Amino acid sequence: MALTDEAMDQIKAMIVRGDLAPGSRLPREDDLADQLGLSRSSLREAVRALTAMRILVTRQGDGTYVSSLEPHLLLESLSFAADVSQGRTAQQMVQVRRLLEPQATGLAAALLRPEDLRALRGILDRSRAAASVEEFVAHDIAFHLRIVEAVGNPVLSMLLQVLSTRTQRVRIVRGSRTRHALEHAHRDHEAILAALQARDAPLAISTATVHIAAVEQWLAGNPAVDAPAPGDPADHTH
Repeated sequence: MALTDEAMDQIKAMIVRGDLAPGSRLPREDDLADQLGLSRSSLREAVRALTAMRILVTRQGDGTYVSSLEPHLLLESLSFAADVSQGRTAQQMVQVRRLLEPQATGLAAALLRPEDLRALRGILDRSRAAASVEEFVAHDIAFHLRIVEAVGNPVLSMLLQVLSTRTQRVRIVRGSRTRHALEHAHRDHEAILAALQARDAPLAISTATVHIAAVEQWLAGNPAVDAPAPGDPADHTH
């Protein structure tokens, strides 16, 4: 494994130095192995690992290339970690979200256009009428994403999406008392929107913090939740 790690580090160093630019084709396996002083087996293992990380892409019959290295590609592997996270790991991911998303929400208070605020109002109205947990979660994601996108930082937007995936959100809502969880979420969303409509950045930060902290606190008290609770997820009042 140490040799594979060394091979990965050397290839990544070539990318960082600019020897391999985004979209460029890697040299032939024999040539690259000789250049790096590696065995072909170690190089193959490194290429497989870097491909799984989306740093490299393999094109059948055409060779291996450096990917575009766009943040959304490199962060994709984290999405799976969020999907399957449980216990302390899930808590840690929500903690990072709590550190980042309220600040982004505060920045958005001055940047959201009138049409964005109208769109947010529409999302919340539709979320109130959601017939299932899955439908509610889709609106929940759209609400928070629309706010964060106003900041204009795609890396931040993607990172926050990764930290709280659809799978993770559905699991959390279903694992709690669904009706209670949804009512609290509706209340928090309305408070966030009111702060944004008032262009009150400090209030937007505090309302978003309270909203995410509630999820964090619930996870801390329910570390073993890892599957949907039985029962009809649509059973909630509006």
